[in-house]
Amino acid sequence: MDGSHPATEYSLSRRKRARPLMVGRLPRGPVRTASARGMRLFLWIGFGGLLTLLSFVAISALSVVSRVEVENDRIRNDYLQRARVLEQLRSDIYLSGTYVRDFLLENENQQAESYRNDFSRARRRIEQAIGRYRAILRPEESGVFEALTKEISAYFGTLEPALEWNAEQRRVRGRAFMREEVLPRRTIMINIAGRVGEVNQRQLEAGNVLISRLFEAFRARLIVLCVLTLLVGLMLAAFSMQRIFKLEQEARQRYREAEQARQEAQRLSTKLVDAQEEERRRISRELHDEIGQALSALLLGIGNLNKAVPVNAEPSIREQIGVIRKIAERCVSLVRNMSLLLRPSMLDDLGLVPALEWQARETSRSSGMRVSVVADTVPENLPDEYKTSIYRIVQEGLYNAVRHAGAGNVRIQLQYTPHHLSLSIQDDGRGFPPKNRGLGLLGIEERVRRLGGTFSIDSEEGTGTLLFINLPNPDQPR
Repeated sequence: MDGSHPATEYSLSRRKRARPLMVGRLPRGPVRTASARGMRLFLWIGFGGLLTLLSFVAISALSVVSRVEVENDRIRNDYLQRARVLEQLRSDIYLSGTYVRDFLLENENQQAESYRNDFSRARRRIEQAIGRYRAILRPEESGVFEALTKEISAYFGTLEPALEWNAEQRRVRGRAFMREEVLPRRTIMINIAGRVGEVNQRQLEAGNVLISRLFEAFRARLIVLCVLTLLVGLMLAAFSMQRIFKLEQEARQRYREAEQARQEAQRLSTKLVDAQEEERRRISRELHDEIGQALSALLLGIGNLNKAVPVNAEPSIREQIGVIRKIAERCVSLVRNMSLLLRPSMLDDLGLVPALEWQARETSRSSGMRVSVVADTVPENLPDEYKTSIYRIVQEGLYNAVRHAGAGNVRIQLQYTPHHLSLSIQDDGRGFPPKNRGLGLLGIEERVRRLGGTFSIDSEEGTGTLLFINLPNPDQPR
């Protein structure tokens, strides 16, 4: 359904139909200025710099953490390696003394030989441990370590003669040798090894201090970078918020201007529609009063002329008078149809429902389409803008049903309640996609919007069309 007026005997294609002004959205488009480009460049640089700072902070943090982790593993592994060597050294020194004691106190030569072999193996382990520790020796440990190696050499040198004693020599001199030589030297060596361990422990503590300093430097650096990042972020946020507030103000100002323009266009549309209806009413009255009366007088004169013609006059005279009468009658009919199309007088004289019923009869008579009107509860004192808008909407709907839908039946229902006034126009025509709206339907929508109502279309191809208009009760404040 889409189009204009209902079909009548008067040809609608011969006159131009005025349309109410359609109020649409104002065109929008990006305003590209030098300041806008500069602002965009500034924001790109600012946010890019902020992201760069954040990336640098993250990379720096990862680098420092990785460095600290590597350094901590190195210090820990170095300490554990030294500690294991020293612990093995102390253990073997203690065992060597035990083997020497057992050798000196043993009376059996075979068993004594076993203890001497155990001592030899412990001595080799001690010498190997000294060699391993020398390979990882730090400069600050060299003095203590050299004292330890000298003491170990002296210790072994003291033990070498005693390890050659026979059973009698061991029995006579063994206890005194143990008390005076072996035990004191073993104690001295163990103490020196402990001093080496203390140096190693101090090195571990120094490593921990280094790790702590790395963390302190990293913390200070991280604080500086975070403060710098925060300042840059605050500056960008402040600038962005200031810009956003400014854009919001501009948007509100443009919205107010657009709203004022829309309201002005709406008022202009209303004035144009009112002026159009008033002009139609005036032309309709002039056609009815002036031209209609003139044509009626013309018909009366033709009738008087026909009576005045003598009976014995030429037949051609009466025939010509009949032709003129038919032309005058056709003119009267055309003027009447034009007057009713422009503004039916019954809409002002009798009210909305009689005008709609007359419109339905005229449409049925001229098109053969059956049109029914159901409007039992509609009051007669509706405001003029309601009556005019509803009449024009029905007029448009009937024209669409005849011209475009090819409908055979149309049902018009007008219902009045204390809260709203609803109008539905339903046909059994071809139907159409509701999104395909022409000027006629846009005009209906504009009239409905002007009265503060709602307009909906329910249609599918091959199932007919239902137009539904819901208007607020004219007695209720809008």
